[in-house]
Amino acid sequence: MTIKTFKIYQVKPRWIFIKLVTNDGVEGWGEMISGTKTETVVSGANEMANFLIGRNPFDIEILWQELYKSFFRGGPINSTIVSGIEMALWDIKGKMLNVPVYELLGGKAREKIKVYSWIGGDRPDDVVREALDRKTRGFDAIKMNATSELHYIDSYQKIQSVVDRVSSIRKEIGDDFGIAVDFHGRVHKPMAKVLAAALEPYHLMFLEEVVLPENEEAFKQVALHTSTPLATGERLCSRWAYKNIFCDGIIDIIQPDVALTGGILETRKIIAAAESFDMAAAPHAPYGPIALAATLQVDACSPNVFIQEQSLGIHYNKGFDLLDFVENKEVFQYNNGFVPLPSLPGLGLKIDEKLVKKVSSEGLIWTNPKWKNYDGTHAEW
Repeated sequence: MTIKTFKIYQVKPRWIFIKLVTNDGVEGWGEMISGTKTETVVSGANEMANFLIGRNPFDIEILWQELYKSFFRGGPINSTIVSGIEMALWDIKGKMLNVPVYELLGGKAREKIKVYSWIGGDRPDDVVREALDRKTRGFDAIKMNATSELHYIDSYQKIQSVVDRVSSIRKEIGDDFGIAVDFHGRVHKPMAKVLAAALEPYHLMFLEEVVLPENEEAFKQVALHTSTPLATGERLCSRWAYKNIFCDGIIDIIQPDVALTGGILETRKIIAAAESFDMAAAPHAPYGPIALAATLQVDACSPNVFIQEQSLGIHYNKGFDLLDFVENKEVFQYNNGFVPLPSLPGLGLKIDEKLVKKVSSEGLIWTNPKWKNYDGTHAEW
């Protein structure tokens, strides 16, 4: 069996899908991250996928090594391309062997997977209403963004606004409801210390990306001002990027992204390494259905994953929901804040390729917002 052909789809609102097809007609699906370099990712994916033609799709490790370890390796573009291809290879292998991918990674380590829902929070909005909506739908944990634009040193009123939003949820729903607050790398070290300390009384599930990952030396300083678990990792592109995180021992929760770190097995390796440092994992997965399905395969066999991000029901820019492209929608049916373990072979998805083709023909333009501080300087989004 060999890879015969492939197809890449650009799908609104911000997803890039790749389909690999074997000479036996078996299809494997993967997903890559879109952004301001969408055409670059698609061009690179075409080049890398051509390298697979005539190769055995079961040789996942050697193919990964050959794809990833070029002279100039790493970076988000190269890594997301390798990730999407690697997911598709696992999908083929699982289908051919008639088992979910996690059965090929050691088997299940749990009976079900806890999930949380995102509710916004970085612009004036009714976070209490949103949190109550999620509770009504069976979730017992949410994540909200902390703040919008925040300068290196800024008004305490912006800090107080974050505190007020978090406090309003706590007062309405109580301490048994999980709340995570994402600083999103928007907060520089001076204000991160202030914000972390101000949120300390609210017993949060975790604080995410309290500073940008390139400022990882500041994690230790922020940690001095809070006992709340600290999380990071969604922007890290390989297992090698986690070495300092593991050795420093400041971060409590890692958040690798299966569509960025090199794929399913790489994410499994990162999470397994974290377990040896007594760290939890809450994988990053705010994208489309294929990336989420691939992440659930890792969750199933990773005992230190305690909760999973997902974006079901979030219509970016009034676009499509991830369920729209899935025929067997029951695989993402949540019950009391949990999703069942995948049971179908491969990634467990039946993609509605007819709709994928239709939407792909309409083109894809996705760019992140550009924010400015009060004095016109660039603000992190």
